[in-house]
Amino acid sequence: MKIIKFGGSSIANPDSIKQVFSIIQDKLKRQEIAVIFSAFGGVTETLLTIAKMAREGDQVYRDLLQTLEEKHLDMVRQLIAVQNQSTVMTYVKVRFNELEDLFHGIYLIKENSPRTLDYVVSFGERLSAFILSEALTAKGVKSRFLDAREVIRTNDRFGQARVDFEKTNALIRQYFLNYDGVKVITGFIASTEKGETTTLGRSGSDYTAAIFASALEADDLEIWTDVSGVLTSDPNLVYTAFTIPQLSYNEAMELSHFGAKVIFPATMQPAMKRNIPIRIKNTFEPENAGTLINGDVTNGPLIKGISSMSNISIVTVQGAALLDGTAGSRVFKALSEAKVNIVLISQASSEHSICLAIKTSEAYLAKEVIEQEFFYEIKSNEMEEVSLLHGYSTIAVVGENMKQNPGASGRMFRALGRNNINVAAIAQGSSELNISAVIPQPDLQKALNALHEAFFLSENKVLHVFLVGTGLIGKALMRMIEIQQAKLREESELDIQIHGLANSRFMAFHEDGFDLKAGYDLSEKDQKMDMEKFVRQMEEMNFSNSVFVDCTASQEVADAYPRVLGAKVAIVTPNKKANSGTMEQYLELKKLAKKRGVKFLYETNVAAGLPVINTLQDLMLSGDKVIRIEAVLSGSMNFIFSELEKGDPFSEVVKSAKEKGYTEPDPRDDLSGMDVARKILILGREAEQRLEFEDITVQSMVPEDCQSVQSVDDFFEKLKDQDASFAKLLKEAEVKGEKLRFMATLENGKAKVGLNSLPASHPFSNLSGSDNMILLTTERYLDRPMIIRGPGAGADVTAAGVFADVIRIGNYTRE
Repeated sequence: MKIIKFGGSSIANPDSIKQVFSIIQDKLKRQEIAVIFSAFGGVTETLLTIAKMAREGDQVYRDLLQTLEEKHLDMVRQLIAVQNQSTVMTYVKVRFNELEDLFHGIYLIKENSPRTLDYVVSFGERLSAFILSEALTAKGVKSRFLDAREVIRTNDRFGQARVDFEKTNALIRQYFLNYDGVKVITGFIASTEKGETTTLGRSGSDYTAAIFASALEADDLEIWTDVSGVLTSDPNLVYTAFTIPQLSYNEAMELSHFGAKVIFPATMQPAMKRNIPIRIKNTFEPENAGTLINGDVTNGPLIKGISSMSNISIVTVQGAALLDGTAGSRVFKALSEAKVNIVLISQASSEHSICLAIKTSEAYLAKEVIEQEFFYEIKSNEMEEVSLLHGYSTIAVVGENMKQNPGASGRMFRALGRNNINVAAIAQGSSELNISAVIPQPDLQKALNALHEAFFLSENKVLHVFLVGTGLIGKALMRMIEIQQAKLREESELDIQIHGLANSRFMAFHEDGFDLKAGYDLSEKDQKMDMEKFVRQMEEMNFSNSVFVDCTASQEVADAYPRVLGAKVAIVTPNKKANSGTMEQYLELKKLAKKRGVKFLYETNVAAGLPVINTLQDLMLSGDKVIRIEAVLSGSMNFIFSELEKGDPFSEVVKSAKEKGYTEPDPRDDLSGMDVARKILILGREAEQRLEFEDITVQSMVPEDCQSVQSVDDFFEKLKDQDASFAKLLKEAEVKGEKLRFMATLENGKAKVGLNSLPASHPFSNLSGSDNMILLTTERYLDRPMIIRGPGAGADVTAAGVFADVIRIGNYTRE
């Protein structure tokens, strides 16, 4: 014997019902079955809404009732041929006549007691099961409708009645002996000895199925729903959640207690007592194996699932009165009598305080009844007033194998800590079946994803990237990630996914990550770019291990850094605007990153992909002191003055640099020297010198008559007039055996930027192309300065430096 139950989502419409009938007919080929049905999808909620409206005197309830009746009649028309409809139509109309009288009574007396509501909602299952029983008969399946009120006996605790199993089991067995055919049974409802209608509470139809399975000692119980079993976490919050193949009864109950919604503890109890396997299946993917729940404790993964519950409040009871051995029991007795459910308990070892996690909807009641219980102790200051903190969630990692394998709690709290998620309370049962914690509700999604990655995807650390700036550098970065993605997964256990893209005009987001192989071009079909909205969307997606990558030169984007860091999101950027602002702003960003425990990496602020900033930071951390920095920091300017030596006019060399992508779109941004000034400012600050921009003397290479020209084309035309001047400068240097180099120098807290004529023996004289070179003279590198040299301009080398910083964050989060 197999017991099968179908929920409301499985029978929401005629197409779904046809799929259900197909499953039933397939099962009948192999063994005897009995089927339990919930009400049609949405019917129970509608009945309760109508009852509420009638009680409140809202006559619109009649229209809703009429619509509901038509829905059921339409089901009959679509499932049963016209010649077989009369009996079913009559049954439906009689039931709705009864409902009309019932709601009219509620409307008149303005009363909705639990007894009345149980009777109201019973019509949902009675209608669906009868219609479906008749529809099966019409399809040639010998079936018999069974109103479960005939055989399930309960007490009169309306809304959540308790089953009398001795009487119920006897009635069920006798019924199945007396009648053959497929029993089509109403879920959710039962009756008292007096014949009063009761309901079985939350997940009542599942409970009905388990009651029948236990009474008949069924081979197994199948619960068909709209998901493929129990998932490792809430799929609405964790996009990588997957079906758990097998759970023990205890694991399933723990997951259920902490928020898993597929199955509830009461459902399992009757089947558990008989050791009857429970299979959770998907009506719309019947070939999927789903989840098996049984008594086996397998040597599977360390944990089986991560469940969560939102809208939790922390109720704290503390004071000297708790040292009395009876105080704790008084707290729990008061809450029990008020029917307040405790989700989690955490008690200090001093026994001076008890911390309780309680649903926010019950928190004020909990506070009230505890303070009533300890009225005299609070009045005499032996106990403090009960405190309430709102805005929390609970998370729980569950698995029988935690007993045999130490380290689960360490992995859990390490993952939370790495993602800067504060834990307000912790509890672990003596059975070591679960570890649960209370965390701020805004961090719930991030926490679930961090834990899911730590326990189920631990072979790959996932970085969730949000990229602003899809120009030359941004496109090069995406191309590098796409090329290296597979290798990083296999060799470095790092998976980089881009979830947000933006340029100056548009922005787009993808929960599962953009397909970099297919490419993605932002266009009119996407959202208009709004920096505030971009950051807000990133916050709402709330991924663990998120990285904000800024590949722009935008001040507006840089101004968003405090909010990004405040959201506990790391930043990687070649954009110099943030670090070259005021000293106060620079220090504040570093302080905020440290406070939030996230990385703020900007190696590419200076010299593209060259390891300048990291090297300088390491020197300072190790106790070295910078005496002088000399640097050629503009690849474009070095290209221009090294190429000038070949004899081409200055204006042509600048144009060539622009065409090769070495300069900004307007070369005056480079020629002004401001870019180099920002870079030496940043290096000075990294050398622990308090520098402001006004401490830097800057010599601009933009001739005065070229500064006010509007277009870039006009600028190049005007620049031709200066070719002779620059040729003269070059000639004067050559006569002295020197080279022209645009460079920056920092010494004694002052910096200068400009064109220098250097002797042939100077290291900078050998520079060519777009190379940068930095000479670091420190206390340790005094006689022979440290030299860092390499390409300092170009989209590819800059993108490579950004990419290296992103990978560095990945390695950091895995430490």
